[in-house]
Amino acid sequence: MSALRFLGTTSRDGDCPTLYEVEGTDQILVQGDRVTAPEQLAELRHVKEHETFVTVPRSLLTRFAPRHEPRGMVPFAEIRHLFQEFEHTAWRLETRRGYASDRNSESWAAWKAGADLTAEPPNAWRENTARAAAEGRRFERVRLVDEPMTDGQAFLLASGLGNVASGEDIRNLTRSQAMALGLPDYDFWLFDSKILARFVFDEDDTTLGVILSEDPADIAAACQARDAAWHHAIPTRDYAQRVPSAM
Repeated sequence: MSALRFLGTTSRDGDCPTLYEVEGTDQILVQGDRVTAPEQLAELRHVKEHETFVTVPRSLLTRFAPRHEPRGMVPFAEIRHLFQEFEHTAWRLETRRGYASDRNSESWAAWKAGADLTAEPPNAWRENTARAAAEGRRFERVRLVDEPMTDGQAFLLASGLGNVASGEDIRNLTRSQAMALGLPDYDFWLFDSKILARFVFDEDDTTLGVILSEDPADIAAACQARDAAWHHAIPTRDYAQRVPSAM
């Protein structure tokens, strides 16, 4: 059974209108109010016995229904140039409880040994962030955290303070808040509100690649997720004060 990817919703106060993509297919799953009126059912054409019919607001489709065929996955290396070439903002949502790339790094071992990661020397990422900040371009990121935090999230909280010092704006949002806001459950980068790069991971949290999209519906959904997350997230320096072990 293929997994579902949340596309968007017009739900308010427990209403149900929602769109999902059936991953790996060209199908869209629609969640709405079931049609039961006999006079409407009688007007439907070519009805099969197993079919069910629902109604949803027109705005659900105009706002979130994809308008283009999905692209295939590409290696992450194919989007590296975007981190140097974006004009205004590169925005990231991180949703996972840990990342293999972190666990396999030298910084992870140092952190586990009690090292202060804020004292680490500049790396290529931080140098690029600092250049972008000096040019007026912004790297922004919201990281979801569980309560209590996982080791992976605690590591990112500790190491993220060095990224903040280089000019990146990182904020934290609890998973319970993210769920209440209806945020996506997948990681992505959004470049200049025009290009979406959605991550694909394996079961061990290893990045397999990214799926690129410039579909207006995908971009609109990502922008709405960004705005909601950014409004409620807490700057990572402030969040770290709540978790002394991260300092």
